[in-house]
Amino acid sequence: MSHNIACFRCGASLASLSLPLSRRDECPECSVHLHVCRMCRHFDPAAVRQCLEDDAEDVADKERLNFCEWFLPSENAFDPAAKAEADKAKQSLDALFGDAEASAENEDSSLGEAEKLFRS
Repeated sequence: MSHNIACFRCGASLASLSLPLSRRDECPECSVHLHVCRMCRHFDPAAVRQCLEDDAEDVADKERLNFCEWFLPSENAFDPAAKAEADKAKQSLDALFGDAEASAENEDSSLGEAEKLFRS
């Protein structure tokens, strides 16, 4: 049976996964666990506990793997606008502080050059 479910974090299609999603299923693109509140039909950020199912246990971290028996994957879990906003914020931070990997390489290079000075 075909479905239009996408990963809540990256938006990758989960059509290759069979329903119901297993507790251990992960996104094939970003490897995030999928049996999480943010991926559920009952998840509502405007609700008091962010869950519309009254009988569900309270889960503190809505992006963490859980054992909820009420879990039903939602076709609306991925929000492209929120992802675009997060990507823009990350780009701004990278522009401000530089790419973390490039900074680490430059730091290692500078440290190596400084050590050469003391060896002479």
